[in-house]
Order: sequence, then C-alpha cells, then structure tokens
Amino acid sequence: MARFLVTGAAGFIGFHVALRLLDRGVQVVGLDNVNDYYDVGLKRDRLRQLNERERFSLVELDVADRQALPDLFQQQRFETVIHLAAQAGVRYSLENPHVYVDSNLVGFVNILEACRHHRVRHLTYASSSSVYGANTTMPFSIHHNVDHPLSLYAATKKANELLAHTYSHLYGLPTTGLRFFTVYGPWGRPDMALFKFTRAILQDEPIDVYNHGQMQRDFTYIDDIAQGVIHVADRVPAGNPGWSGACPDPGTSQSPYRIYNIGNHQPVELMDLIAALEDCLGRKAEKRFLPMQPGDVPATFADVDDLVQDVGFRPATPIEDGVREFVNWYRAYYRV
Repeated sequence: MARFLVTGAAGFIGFHVALRLLDRGVQVVGLDNVNDYYDVGLKRDRLRQLNERERFSLVELDVADRQALPDLFQQQRFETVIHLAAQAGVRYSLENPHVYVDSNLVGFVNILEACRHHRVRHLTYASSSSVYGANTTMPFSIHHNVDHPLSLYAATKKANELLAHTYSHLYGLPTTGLRFFTVYGPWGRPDMALFKFTRAILQDEPIDVYNHGQMQRDFTYIDDIAQGVIHVADRVPAGNPGWSGACPDPGTSQSPYRIYNIGNHQPVELMDLIAALEDCLGRKAEKRFLPMQPGDVPATFADVDDLVQDVGFRPATPIEDGVREFVNWYRAYYRV
C-alpha cells in the first residue's frame, strides 16, 4: 500500500489533504510540531479527526530537527511526500523573521535531503502566490519572473523553489511547487481575513479593511486546493524537452521540476467578499478603513492554464458557496 508523508498535518491545508488521501485508502503519516502560532486547540481538533482514521498515524516532530527527520524516513519508506509544514503569514514575518528561517529554509533543506537519500518518488511542496511580489502583470503566470519579493515570507517561498530546482537538477529528485492563492474554508486559519471578519462581526466589533477596501484576492476554496494538491502529487514531473538556457522558462526546467499556480482564476473585490459574508451572517460589518500594510499587495490573480493542461484540474468553487460553507462550519464549531 502506498505510504504518504504529509507535513503540516495539523495545519489548515495539511489536514484537508490528509483527509482526502485517507478517503482514497492509502496510508498517511502526518507530521507536525503543533506550534502556537495560532490556537493549538484548533490544531488538536483537526488531529483528533485524523487520528480516528484507521490508516493515519501522527508524528510530532519539527522539520527543522536535522537528526530526527532522517530516522523517520528510514523507518517509514515514504513513496510520496507532500510538504505543507511552514511558518505562514506575511505580517508575522515582519515581527519574527528567525522563525521563518528555521521552518521554511532549514526545514525545507532537511526535507529535500531526506527525500534524496531515501529515493522518494515525488516531492510536492507548498509555495505561495506571495512570490509574485512587485510583479503587476495580471494574471500571475508561472512563466513570469519572480525575483522581487515584498516580504520575508515570500522570499523564503521563492528560496524553496530555487532549492527544489537544485535538487531536481543535481539528484534527479522530482519536485513540484504549488503557489497557493488565498485559501479559505472550513477549519481555516484564525489569522486569515475571512476568519477574522467573521469573528469580529459576530462579536459586534469593527473589521480592519486595508488599502481602504481597494484590494482584490483570488480566493480559493480549501476543497479545490486539497484536490489540486493530490492531483499534482500523483503526476511525477519530467523535464521539459523544449527548455532552453538561452531563454530560460521560470516555471519549468530540463530537470524533473515544475511550478503550478492553484487559484480560482476569478479575483474577488475585498468589499464583495465582505458583502457575501454579511449576507451569510445576516449582519452588517462596521468597517475601519486603513492604509496598505507593509509587505502586502493590492491584487492577486492566478493564471492556471498550465495546471489545467498538465494535470487536468481547475479550481471552480464560487465565492458565495465557499463563504457559506465556512460560516456554517464556524457557527457549528464555536456554537454561535
């Protein structure tokens, strides 16, 4: 039976990916250090659901632990690794940069080394739409240059892509990076806008609306993300025979290396998201309009043509449906 490692299994995306894999009947080992970046109780509740499944086992381990990770790979002999563990958040990277270095850089190298030495069939890992940084050409394409990140978080994700390419080139390790675009939905992260807005509105508190509401996001529903991750993990990349060093394509390589965007390909105005949320909650939000925050960008918009062409998958959940599902979960989970 195929054995998958899902790092960050207590996290938002990792939890949903692990559930979908278990539904397929494969063995899943979840790895997480269950840190306190946000509510540990929420993470434990996710893990409780996973631990109820027969083919799931949890290892509480930090990917930055250089000694323990190789032992785990030696014991388990993973066929496929889906690496979703990372220190998330653009704004927090301004306050605590060293955490991002430990988790997103040191941890990622440890994963690459373990995959290389234990002949993992395919490493699929989380990148981020934040790598597009100062690029303003829309929609964002994997074939665009992304050398101007605007936050340390974005820089670590760009570094992950560079490191992955090096290992694909030197050791033939197949790697695929996924640039996620504003993921939302049930069991989401409390530091994300939809979660914070919902909590504030239900508590009759004002919501902070940055850039005076002039923001667009390619909001992507969690079920689409999880399904896309697994579709990509199933497809081991090969080198692009048309790749040329004279005109290098950033999204592909002669090596077994690929990058894909996973986004809804339908940017939503922030004020429209708030309106959809107000409709679901049956309440109006008190809005506190503020300037843009450091490290943030005014708009994101994913070009997913390569994902559709190569993998045959396209996210498709409308924002109204996704917001409704989130609100239903939120009310049930917090009993409000």
